[in-house]
Amino acid sequence: MQHLGYVRTVEEVRKKWRWLAVVLGIAVLVATPSVISRLPVDPSDIGAAELLEQVKSSTETPYSGYAQAVGGVIIPVTEGLGGLPDLLGDTTSLRAWYRAPDSWRVDTVRLAGERGLYRSPTRLWGWDYEQNTAVVTPVPEPSLRLPREADLLPPELGRRLLSEATADEVTRLPARRIAGRDAPGLRLVPSQPQSTVTGVDVWVDPDSGLPLQVDVLGAGATRPVVSTAFLDFSSEIPDADTVRFVPPPGTDVQQQDGGDIASFADRLDTSGLPSTLSGLDLRPREGQGSVGIYGRGVTQLFAVPLPRRAAGGLVEQLQSAPGAVVTDDSVAVSIGPLNVLVTEPTDDRRRYLLSGTVTAETLTTAAQQLGGAAT
Repeated sequence: MQHLGYVRTVEEVRKKWRWLAVVLGIAVLVATPSVISRLPVDPSDIGAAELLEQVKSSTETPYSGYAQAVGGVIIPVTEGLGGLPDLLGDTTSLRAWYRAPDSWRVDTVRLAGERGLYRSPTRLWGWDYEQNTAVVTPVPEPSLRLPREADLLPPELGRRLLSEATADEVTRLPARRIAGRDAPGLRLVPSQPQSTVTGVDVWVDPDSGLPLQVDVLGAGATRPVVSTAFLDFSSEIPDADTVRFVPPPGTDVQQQDGGDIASFADRLDTSGLPSTLSGLDLRPREGQGSVGIYGRGVTQLFAVPLPRRAAGGLVEQLQSAPGAVVTDDSVAVSIGPLNVLVTEPTDDRRRYLLSGTVTAETLTTAAQQLGGAAT
């Protein structure tokens, strides 16, 4: 691929050293919100329904900022999942510049190095500074993919979790001081009895409607399953040059089709799934594939037809997970609010991976509906 220029200017190098200072100063940054939160906070009389609509309408709103996300879910199966285990079970430091849904940049900062994700109207660049590697994929991306670091930014996570919430599912929370702003709070309690997510707490910048902090709460958990918050935030539109990526000379540029294990499973040619499972409706989506997604909002069930060879390997991995419930040919595991079940073979020897933020009983019922015995 042609090299179009060098992105690491003197200013970029200076910012690189600033990243090092940010990483070394994480302990101070983490302590900052608890100190700021004790400062006086102006109360807000905005209603829960109005605040919810502000969040839903904030997709086009620009912003920039530095955020940290902390995950509390340990994934027992790591093969083929990329960085998902670290994403859900570790601390992720993110710097974001967001101009529009098709124009943004997110840098992930770790002790091992920095990675950048750049979105333009025509492509998505993944840039690994330490490895001097850039991966370019076409857009739009597959409708089903694995989560990535950028999904943990408070505006992205908050909007996604509240996108299908109804007015009768939300109530107000007291305001908090977040990133120097008084942010009124909103609590979503899902109405579906199948859900293992007991609540989603979101604190919102009242001027822009952008979520500044998001806590996801699970049944029986002593701390949020995922908590993400801005430590520094601006609602001004970032400069266009900041979100533009040009591979430096000597960069190993690779092209990918954007697929991962999730999109691969969605392309398998199998028989159709039922329109409902365990009382949850099948969600229509663009480019509907072989994976069925059931439910609404934070209550979702995934039904994945498994190739025979993949099914056996997945069962073996899950059997070694703590708390796994095993029968002759099936296995069930609970991972925080996530329940997972691999069914026994059906009469036509099909097997399914069932997972989601639903109860174990919900998955058992779904397995029976699909014709595969469950644990």
